[in-house]
Amino acid sequence: MSVVVQGLTKIYGSQKAIDTISFEAKKGEVLGFLGPNGAGKTTTMKILTCFIPQTSGAANVCGYDVRTHPLEVRSKIGYLPEHNPLYKELYVKEYLSFVAGLHKIKNKKQRVAEMIERTGLGREQNKIIGTLSKGYRQRVGLAQALLHDPEVLILDEPTTGLDPNQLAEIRSLIKQLGQEKTVIFSTHIMQEVQAVCDRVLIINNGQLVANDSIDTLQNRMNGASNITIELAQTITKEQLTKIPKVASVESLGNNRWKLTTTDNQDIRATIFEFAVQQKLTLLELKKETYSVEDVFQELTK
Repeated sequence: MSVVVQGLTKIYGSQKAIDTISFEAKKGEVLGFLGPNGAGKTTTMKILTCFIPQTSGAANVCGYDVRTHPLEVRSKIGYLPEHNPLYKELYVKEYLSFVAGLHKIKNKKQRVAEMIERTGLGREQNKIIGTLSKGYRQRVGLAQALLHDPEVLILDEPTTGLDPNQLAEIRSLIKQLGQEKTVIFSTHIMQEVQAVCDRVLIINNGQLVANDSIDTLQNRMNGASNITIELAQTITKEQLTKIPKVASVESLGNNRWKLTTTDNQDIRATIFEFAVQQKLTLLELKKETYSVEDVFQELTK
């Protein structure tokens, strides 16, 4: 495993920012790190990148302990923080050359050119960073995080300020990087989670409340499925409760009903057969599905 976190805790005064969280992230995986504002995501990332120490627990990156081997950890990590710190008075190419020098990268000129091309900065490379839009500044931050070819990428809100075209490009790049590196990716945009992430961690009030694939989390909420139907004819609630596997029936008005099942089975075929037997005309038959946003709201409310 590239990243291993065990019982990690951080306390500020009387407040627990994170409370004994544990998780692992492996190579070839994009791990979505979700949570409300103030949940502890950024604190966890700062510990993993050796910006701040933990109060207790352990964290290892590529086999190195973040407390005892911070220099080795930093050499293995590319980090794009939420508030992207850049030298705004430097030119893009100049800044990336400076960062490459700090990492003592061989063939510095070639590597900078590769990162400029990969992050779509070709047209902006000779501009002063301070004159760039927020979206292009994010690209510069991503380029500096990738310069030294790290094994682990930690990206805190990397798509902030990007327009729709830039969003698509950066999402595609993150997906590509996730095939060869370990990527921990924090965001508040639920569509990005479904588009980019292989697995999701959800943290709330400093505690880990979910650690699973998106499909598994959605299926967890679908323990009792809801099915909406609309009929051309009038029918009673009592008649609908006779359908096998229906636990409860709620009227939505105008011959529309919500049927809740006893388990996660899809009973739309059974409902259709019931309608045929009762000589009813079905105008609507729809199974309710839950999005990542629904899961997030349920686990963090």
